[in-house]
Amino acid sequence: MANTFKSYTDASIGTSTSDLYTVPSATTAVVIGCVLANTTGNQVNGNLIINKSTGDDIFLVKNIPLPNGSSFEFNAGSKIILESGDKIQVSSDTASSVDAIVSVLEQS
Repeated sequence: MANTFKSYTDASIGTSTSDLYTVPSATTAVVIGCVLANTTGNQVNGNLIINKSTGDDIFLVKNIPLPNGSSFEFNAGSKIILESGDKIQVSSDTASSVDAIVSVLEQS
């Protein structure tokens, strides 16, 4: 089995839910870290969602305040296991306002 460290990014995320990362088929992933950054001049609220391939959607954070020019690091020191087809999704309450990065260890 191959283990590979990877990172995935998305810029200018807005009010529509954006798929930041989808676990490839025949792969398990460990989320090592995830950062949301406010790229606007005003406070925005961000959402970080796990969309399970089984149909369950859960909020990891909902409406987290991101002050002007700040960032939020989710799961510092904790790990989340995702299975094939699971997604990490991001949205904001303001158009084109959040950049995001997720770091994962994929095992296939």
